[in-house]
Amino acid sequence: MMIVSPGLFKHPSRCFRSYSIVGVGLLGTFTYCHKYKINRVSFSSFIPSYYHCRATLSTMMEEVKPEFDSDKAAVLVNELRKTFNSGKTKSYEWRISQLESISKMIDEKEKEIVEALRKDLSKPELEAFLSEILMARSSCKLALKELKQWMMPQKVETSLATYPSSAEIVAEPLGVVLVISTWNFPFSLSLDPVIGAIAAGNAVVLKPSEIASATSSLLSRLVGEYMDKSAIIVVEGAVAETSALLEQKWDKIFFTGGARVGRIVMAAAAKNLIPVTLELGGKCPAVVDSNVNLQVTSRRIVAGKWVCNNGQACISVDYVITTKELAPKLIATLVSVVEEIFGKDLMESKERSRIINSFHFKRLVNLLEEDKVSNKIVFGGQREESQLQIAPTILLDVPEDSMIMQEEIFGPLLPIITVERLEDSFAMINRKPKPLAAYLFSDDEKIKRKFVQNIYAGGMAINDTILQVTVPTLPFGGVGESGMGSYHGKFSFDAFSHKKAVLYRSFAGDSPTRYPPYTPGKKKQIKALLSGKLLNIMLALLGFYKD
Repeated sequence: MMIVSPGLFKHPSRCFRSYSIVGVGLLGTFTYCHKYKINRVSFSSFIPSYYHCRATLSTMMEEVKPEFDSDKAAVLVNELRKTFNSGKTKSYEWRISQLESISKMIDEKEKEIVEALRKDLSKPELEAFLSEILMARSSCKLALKELKQWMMPQKVETSLATYPSSAEIVAEPLGVVLVISTWNFPFSLSLDPVIGAIAAGNAVVLKPSEIASATSSLLSRLVGEYMDKSAIIVVEGAVAETSALLEQKWDKIFFTGGARVGRIVMAAAAKNLIPVTLELGGKCPAVVDSNVNLQVTSRRIVAGKWVCNNGQACISVDYVITTKELAPKLIATLVSVVEEIFGKDLMESKERSRIINSFHFKRLVNLLEEDKVSNKIVFGGQREESQLQIAPTILLDVPEDSMIMQEEIFGPLLPIITVERLEDSFAMINRKPKPLAAYLFSDDEKIKRKFVQNIYAGGMAINDTILQVTVPTLPFGGVGESGMGSYHGKFSFDAFSHKKAVLYRSFAGDSPTRYPPYTPGKKKQIKALLSGKLLNIMLALLGFYKD
């Protein structure tokens, strides 16, 4: 596929026809022209706008219709809606069969999944297994085990005003849903919400990230091979395909990515009043008290930063706050742990994922090379663009107004900020948008309580990092800039379900109190109802009061 943009040329007029179309991609909004076949010229579908193409264009041009446009997206949604309306996806048997197929797919294709993740991100095999395969497998097994219980109507109490009656909450599928996943955990973050959508009985379209192209291609092939193609579809592509999908009327959109594109998704959903779950990110802080086990603390921070996809994770430790007194000891221990895990020659380590692409590599380098930041590096800083690698890097006391402290880092750079008192960190954290996760390392119960009560975040872990997302009984989701809605475990089922309120009444106990005309006697009955006198209430409901 080729996308030609006037911004790619020294002379915009060479883009023969500037039919401007705004599309949505994982890195933001892009403007591009219609797609054409152009002799002797080809372009990548992802080219930063500051690059200029000086290629000579042939005058022989033939317009090519996009392979997947709004019309085809509409046909796809209509076909899925027919499947859903048939009732096929609502049955317990169908849901179980599809979950079993996912479980079988993961077991049988583990090697191919690991290989795709290696191609996309150079993910080490153990990391790929733990963070991608095991996470998806665990979600699937839990859904298989608990689905019958999740689907059961929830009995609830009724009020005396409806006596005699009973009531329940029925979880019903929303319908036809769209899942747009991201590139940093391209397998688990694609399948996890899909598992929830299937468990809830929906028809699903999955749009994987084109940036992780090997995993996207693998998902497309495997889902087509293992799943019910009349109800579960993968659509591959980039800006044009995502835009075409967002124009459709869905019953739910589930998006994982950045806040900038999250706003675009939400704006598109608003046009059709489509509910959304947005799993975004933010600057996740880790506060370190002076009374901790420094060795364990450092290992867990390293695990939550560099072991976790080389910092390319929405819940990765974005920055650390500690006291001026403790900072030198903490840095020394962090360095020791990093070298223990990754070796002295950090650039040669095979135990870290690489940066996803050159765009993000240059973005991270720009954060490091800002004038007010470049002299703050106390460890690491090495980089090699040809390998898309930046060494684990620690910076000390970068200015709070620097770019590295204003935007989500999403990479292997770790600023450490010092304060006089640990409590001073609370105000610093709350000055920023609410993060997806916040971490505290302390043995002080008072500090723990204050942290939980006063720090606003999607979720928290005390004395560890990352592991809160592995607990299926905890919801995973953001707040404010870090997202809305949650999933994992039963919360995934709930995210794709409508909780329908159902009241059952018999024909007995039909009180005349509720019907006009409102005579003085009925006024007396209503007062009795409101007074809380049980006998009077029961008599009124059963119709024993007479005017």
